[in-house]
Amino acid sequence: MTLTAQEVRKHVMDYLEATECSIIEASPLHVTVKLSPRADKMLTDRPYYWGFVERTGVDPETLSFTFVFDPEKYDSQAAVEVPPIANRSAGILNQVVTGSLTTGGTNDAEASVDLLESASPGSEKVNAPSTDPEESILARYFGIVPALPRIGPGMIRREDIIYGSKRLQQIWNAARDEGKCLYLFEDPGSRQRNTLFSAAYEPWLSVCYKVEMSCDLKREELHYLGISLTKGTIIDDFNAKVSTKEMMPRLPENVHIQPYEMTVAAATDLLETHLTAQLAELDYTWAEQARERLRVELDIIDVYYGELLKEPDEEKRLATQEQYNRRRQETIWQYEPQIAVSAVTYGLFHLRSL
Repeated sequence: MTLTAQEVRKHVMDYLEATECSIIEASPLHVTVKLSPRADKMLTDRPYYWGFVERTGVDPETLSFTFVFDPEKYDSQAAVEVPPIANRSAGILNQVVTGSLTTGGTNDAEASVDLLESASPGSEKVNAPSTDPEESILARYFGIVPALPRIGPGMIRREDIIYGSKRLQQIWNAARDEGKCLYLFEDPGSRQRNTLFSAAYEPWLSVCYKVEMSCDLKREELHYLGISLTKGTIIDDFNAKVSTKEMMPRLPENVHIQPYEMTVAAATDLLETHLTAQLAELDYTWAEQARERLRVELDIIDVYYGELLKEPDEEKRLATQEQYNRRRQETIWQYEPQIAVSAVTYGLFHLRSL
């Protein structure tokens, strides 16, 4: 599984909008953003700074980033958009550094230096190239590239975000941690607010279960289950039912919630029983094949270490025995079929009808 640059961009933009970050500049290839305090705490790993802000009550200064989703196209486009004056100045600098700009052409040399000075106001005239990077021509007109990246409130740091990058994983983890529990209401629209009678909303408990089937291979499935807390009805594809509705975080006007007929704990038990029954009906041929591969691998290990364990030297034999036991445990861990079920997200949804 992989994601395209457009899909990665959508994930990042959704997170930035949800955390109320300030978008400075955006394009299909990048986004320049000033993080909100909420996002800064999750993404920049500055616990001491935020501890200082909370203790003193000062206004926080969040960091800014340029997130690039397609580095190759972004760099190519940036190279094409270099201003002509910068290109001309760069060519003159190259002649000065390589020595191709000779002293014989005094007028040309002075005109070239004047051009460079006009491109960078306030700078001094260049007499000769310097070996000191801070005093060189390139540093004087185009700045010094620091040896290490600096992070500060006045800087905009570039980061390439592609599928598999650390920053994208960090954003996913932050989104999962903050969006793990939901409490939402269906938006009834303007007509319900103006009607005489209050609308009854039915409470639903929804849980997204991740089922991991693993041996030397691995497969993951997501099961979106929902159960009515008034009727006990269970819907398998609950996510598809809710995704078509407009949701809001507060109870709408002229709406009331039906009383619960079961507790959340009892509803959770029913969902787990329902999911267990579904998993029991699956085809587990893959598990039988994995156990057969495990048996073959253990036989190979037993044959390999069989002669080594006959070592007369007790110290060497004990070391071999330890290695043999460790190798068997690693092989069993790798090939033994297992099924793990975990709750990824869950929430209470108050809906008018399904």
